[in-house]
Amino acid sequence: METSELLKKVRRIEIKTRGLSRNIFAGQYHTAFKGRGMAFSEVREYQFGDDVRDIDWNVTARYVRPYVKVYEEERELTVVLLVDVSGSKDFGTVAQMKKDVVTEIAATLAYSAIQNNDKIGVIFFSDKIEKFIPPQKGKRHILYIIRELIDFQPDDKQTDISHALRYLTNAIKKRSTAFLISDFIDRNNYRDALTIANRKHDVVAIQVYDRRETELPKVGLIKMKDAETGTERWVDSSSERVRDAYKNWWDSRQAEMENSFKKCRVDSVSIRTEDDYVKSLLTLFGKRS
Repeated sequence: METSELLKKVRRIEIKTRGLSRNIFAGQYHTAFKGRGMAFSEVREYQFGDDVRDIDWNVTARYVRPYVKVYEEERELTVVLLVDVSGSKDFGTVAQMKKDVVTEIAATLAYSAIQNNDKIGVIFFSDKIEKFIPPQKGKRHILYIIRELIDFQPDDKQTDISHALRYLTNAIKKRSTAFLISDFIDRNNYRDALTIANRKHDVVAIQVYDRRETELPKVGLIKMKDAETGTERWVDSSSERVRDAYKNWWDSRQAEMENSFKKCRVDSVSIRTEDDYVKSLLTLFGKRS
């Protein structure tokens, strides 16, 4: 993409997503993703009902009456976006391609994080870690992230969600809120890696998919290409049996994905390319409030 065209697109995305995060998501984001850590604040005299495990024995001994430690919530979060950049993102049949919707969602979340004084980082992944942007604050950092979201070109086309989750677990030492943004078209089982990652971090799954992926249109012979492997095959979409088999495959895959999220206790939302992702994200935030 030419520099002038890229800058225009960055600016367009910036204006839209900054406005959304400021005017719509500010309160909901803060409520849904509170800081989970607790920092020592002060000591005060023991009061009836206080947890005896919070007694500060050194201060108690000094004043010969019980004192307890008081903690306050650490508001600052580290937010990490795990962004799937595999070949299947280059697909869309209604309004936008999946990768365009992913870009807008990621940018909106990034601005929401910055406005809440959180650090934001990004892990771009295919079947390997394509790029890691360490968590930082600031507008320049956000604009850099948006530019990469728009113009990043992966080396590989296939998907390995487990690898991305293992990288998150190992690379980010402090507990973070991690948004896993993908279409979740992965031939591998990622449940174990998701379970482990969600024990250390607060993982939230956001699926972006296209309506045409859910069922085949009745248009006769069509050539289908796997965007991740390059494999092509002709499919007779006029056959009801073929269309039913495809629909059953999609429904089964979705059920397996949703079951994995439930088993791993991961909050999730599924967003079609034609949907209003603002409403979907607000629903997700509402579930966590």
